[in-house]
Amino acid sequence: MPEDAGQTDWRRRLTAAGQALLDLFYPPRCPGCGRVGALFCDACQSRIEAPPAPACPRCGHPAASESLCRTCQARHSNLDRIAASAIFTHPLRDAIHELKYNNGCGLARPLGARMATYWQQHGFSADLIVPVPLHAGRLRERGYNQSALLARVVAQATGIPLDEKMVVRHKATQQQALLTAVERRANVKDAFASRGSATGLDIVLVDDVCTTGSTLEACAEALRAVGAAGVWAFTLARARGDGDDKPESTR
Repeated sequence: MPEDAGQTDWRRRLTAAGQALLDLFYPPRCPGCGRVGALFCDACQSRIEAPPAPACPRCGHPAASESLCRTCQARHSNLDRIAASAIFTHPLRDAIHELKYNNGCGLARPLGARMATYWQQHGFSADLIVPVPLHAGRLRERGYNQSALLARVVAQATGIPLDEKMVVRHKATQQQALLTAVERRANVKDAFASRGSATGLDIVLVDDVCTTGSTLEACAEALRAVGAAGVWAFTLARARGDGDDKPESTR
């Protein structure tokens, strides 16, 4: 049976009390500057680098105008566009690393809130939010999917429905960061599948970082195969494109 409002409030209070007790003995430390007592301090958040403008509306890389770059004009894509709320560089890079690899789940809320603000500022819309999934083995190892945590915050802020099971990753793959762009595409080929029908839906894929877009492209292909009318991607950050801010690993 579903919980009533009293039970939900009791659980929320218990969780908050537990977190307060944990913070008392193990206070948070800002991943950007190391400041004790701050989950991700305001000073570091103010230093997050905004994405370039103008930019290609499909790949998001800097462009002379808000039109498709030559690369995107020359190749087919299952993605209508890729948008990111920031560039993958310090201090955001450190916060994402903490979120993904050091059990920094608490960071999902401020980072997801940044994504939600960017969404609202740019008037984005979609019928459904779908987080990029982890393989079951990686999910058991990590204990959570960082992309799903971010997607929940965005969904709550925007009111867009969220489906965490629409796309599944049924093939374990190598770490994308260890591979070239060509190898990345081959690595994730046929790694994803969609459950159910997406007929006529405009779907946004949510992920933490976009580097070459190969993972997002593979997910989009799976969604197109079950009838999605439109698929675009929204990430917390994206690599600059010069390789300097390449993620240490992906998924």
